[in-house]
Amino acid sequence: MRFGQSGGSERAVGRRRVLKAAAVAAPAGVLVACTGGDDTTGAGTGGGNGDTPAKPQAKITAKPQADATDVDVTAPVKLTVTDGTFTEVTLTNEDGKAVEGSLNDDKTEWTVGESLGYGRSYTYTAKAADSDGRTAEFDGSFSTVQPSAVVRATLYPGDDAVVGVGQPVTVKFEAPVSDRAAAQRALSVKTEPQVEGAWAWLNDQQVDWRPREYWPANTEVEVAANLYGVHYGGGAYGKADVTTKFSIGRNQVVKVHTPEHRMRVYRDGAEVANYPCSNGEDANPDLNTPNGTVIVMTKEPTSIFDNEEYGYTDVKKTWCCRISNHGEYIHENQENAANIGKRNTSHGCVNLLPDDAKAYFDSAMLGDPVEVTGSKADFPTTSDVMDWLLDWETWKSKSAL
Repeated sequence: MRFGQSGGSERAVGRRRVLKAAAVAAPAGVLVACTGGDDTTGAGTGGGNGDTPAKPQAKITAKPQADATDVDVTAPVKLTVTDGTFTEVTLTNEDGKAVEGSLNDDKTEWTVGESLGYGRSYTYTAKAADSDGRTAEFDGSFSTVQPSAVVRATLYPGDDAVVGVGQPVTVKFEAPVSDRAAAQRALSVKTEPQVEGAWAWLNDQQVDWRPREYWPANTEVEVAANLYGVHYGGGAYGKADVTTKFSIGRNQVVKVHTPEHRMRVYRDGAEVANYPCSNGEDANPDLNTPNGTVIVMTKEPTSIFDNEEYGYTDVKKTWCCRISNHGEYIHENQENAANIGKRNTSHGCVNLLPDDAKAYFDSAMLGDPVEVTGSKADFPTTSDVMDWLLDWETWKSKSAL
């Protein structure tokens, strides 16, 4: 992830441009500059014969202009010379630290090579020589925008993860984002092979990207959230850029049709396992294992279950795969063995016999889809992983762009 340059809150003090004469061009030296505001142009004076020195032909233009304030920290910073070539360009912050930058091949343009810091002041100085060796000198100062807040963002999945074919890309912000369009424009997803997908805002602190259909197995995914310098509204700005590269694993999908009391596992469309199960109670929609497509969110060798409303606390179960934030898991339940494969008697979870639960747990991957049908109730669209509960048109309608 990329942060701005070292912090600070000083604003730039307006510094006048300086135009000086020089008889000999200075040795070449290169560093950096910043952005925002109109160009500033300067031309120096040079030595000549007689009482009136001849002016150098070189003219230097700077962007941002001298004395500019609230400069965008990511906007292009550039110094340009006409009728001459640069012999020296530097950009320094208020602590005297030089900022990276580079000249083009013909030494007529210098551009900044890194992002600037929030709330900093910068000074640029430049020298350029014309064809007769006369030197123009130029300098100025400007200051960058000072956010009211900087907001951190996180990306999931993380680098080098291997996930199932239902796993969305998730960007979460530590504070609400007012200008969702600005944030979304800074996000990109590249895949190999190419996959159709779209961003959707699930709330004001989370935006997800999911493919139209399940990911093709073995897809390579690269995500960039270039959020540093992005104004989220209300004076809040992005704290840093975030990137990730991850892979999609094999295609495995679980299907549970609750009246059958069976949990079937498919690989590449072929059934590879068929386990007896007990699902949520049929008569009570509040206890159904709800209809809908969810994903494996966590794998927990041991979990503790509590539901005081239904009279149990600190119940330990093994080989647990969470499939929603609504409370549903796939897990072992030896205490319910008499009903597994025969009746639906759980409080919403998919209960398996111990050996079957272990076998499934070992085969499962985060992001594997779990498709539930046959119940009286549907999964609520309140979870932070409810991507596959929405049809494609509804999903696209949640984009900010």
